[in-house]
Amino acid sequence: MSDARLLDRFAKLCEIPSPTGSEREVGDWQSAELTAAGFDVREDDSEGPARAGCGNRIAHLAGSSDASIMFCVHLDTVPHPQPIEVRFGEDGVFRSAGPTILGADNKAAVAVAVELAIRWSEAPMPPPVGIEIVLSVAEEDGLRGAHALDTSALRSDVGFVMDHATPIGELITAAPTYMRLLADFEGAESHAGMSPEAGVSAIEAAAAAIEAMELGRLSERTTANVGVISGGTATNVVPGHCRVDAEARSLDDREARDVVGRMVDACTWAGSERSADVDCDVWEMFRAYEVPSDSRARALARGGLERSGHTVVERSTGGGSDANALRKNGFDAILLANGTEAPHTPQESVAADRLVEMLAVCDQIVRAAGEGAER
Repeated sequence: MSDARLLDRFAKLCEIPSPTGSEREVGDWQSAELTAAGFDVREDDSEGPARAGCGNRIAHLAGSSDASIMFCVHLDTVPHPQPIEVRFGEDGVFRSAGPTILGADNKAAVAVAVELAIRWSEAPMPPPVGIEIVLSVAEEDGLRGAHALDTSALRSDVGFVMDHATPIGELITAAPTYMRLLADFEGAESHAGMSPEAGVSAIEAAAAAIEAMELGRLSERTTANVGVISGGTATNVVPGHCRVDAEARSLDDREARDVVGRMVDACTWAGSERSADVDCDVWEMFRAYEVPSDSRARALARGGLERSGHTVVERSTGGGSDANALRKNGFDAILLANGTEAPHTPQESVAADRLVEMLAVCDQIVRAAGEGAER
């Protein structure tokens, strides 16, 4: 079967803008395509809770057995200042033609999942198990669509998330807790040349807090970072406000919370030392997980990769995906690499061969699940 439709769909998907909060156009297009292919497609009520452009789309195609498996891919991208124009090079690689992202994160996986579904709908026989596609929203900003997804309403009990930008064959069996910290330092403004002693520098207080923090790679499992600092109004004004945006991540949930707690302590101490008020807001973006060795999703993913000729490499990651939200809700999901490169940058790319290979992996997962359903 020709792969031209898969590649054409991918390019068209990338050129439909869908930054977080603007997913409806791309969601409507893929819903219409799946409906035309005979899928039962519905939109859930996550649009409001997820602060997205639409709700998650859930599509299902019945199989020859009662069992179903789910593929989860997200519709949104990070923001991009200009429209995306896709260029397909002589080397067989898709790239952005301009200074923007390509959108392969995660539209490479969207194209693969939809093509998988449509090919099975066109086959002379139904798939050996039902195929369920979740097109999630607002993944790029806290996995909000997946967090709002009612997993109890799914027809599947295992799922596969294709959202890790590493070589196909990698299977992600552990991911971290991600704790976010916003610290607002309030000092007192004064003229920096005429009466600096009357002011209280919020920037100095924030700097002292950062100096007191443990940052970078704290252990094999744990990292911490200050990513954004903003404050002040002019060079001749002692700054009365400064905001620090920071994070802590760890494969150990308790350790992530301990690290962010120490970051809060550093802010509190620095505010007291510099006579500044401090307001710290901490929240969990997503929860750590480790996929157990007896996970059915893990076994099927390994089987699909091996049957399609890939050497399986199991590893942990420092990033998050919809798999974090799904597993937090008790759903047996696993994260797979999709062969894309340099996500969130103008250098983002994916080779056409990787799209074809990922489609073959997913097809083999369906077949492996079907063999299990027969036993």
